[in-house]
Amino acid sequence: MPVCIRVASGETEIKRCCPVLMQLRPHLEAIAMVDQILRQQAAGYMLAYCEAEQVIRAVAGYRYGENLAYGKYMYVDDLVTNSDDRSKGFGKLLFEWLVAAARNKGCEVLCLDSGVQRFDAHRFYLTNRMNIVSHHFCLRLKA
Repeated sequence: MPVCIRVASGETEIKRCCPVLMQLRPHLEAIAMVDQILRQQAAGYMLAYCEAEQVIRAVAGYRYGENLAYGKYMYVDDLVTNSDDRSKGFGKLLFEWLVAAARNKGCEVLCLDSGVQRFDAHRFYLTNRMNIVSHHFCLRLKA
């Protein structure tokens, strides 16, 4: 089965990614998610998706930045494989695409945060040569 990875370039493609993204971000409804992604895209957020047989199998939201800690980096905000498609290689393909895209942009680091309860995701990241390098602390400012 042919598999392709594309960057979502408009509202229609973003909407197609929402059912998979909502598996990672269930607190958002599709309409709100599309609106937020469009706002984030104006600030540099990008949305890539892995598609096979005209079905979105995995989705990644990412952005580029530069800071004193990492130099140039790619930060992956969202990385999720459709629940029915896990362990079929789609997530790995998308992850490898992200690594190549980061290298092509001259990034020194690809980084992401993962909820402490996401043990299957942690196994995936460790298998793909990622290291746990820090704790991420948050202070919720809105109830």
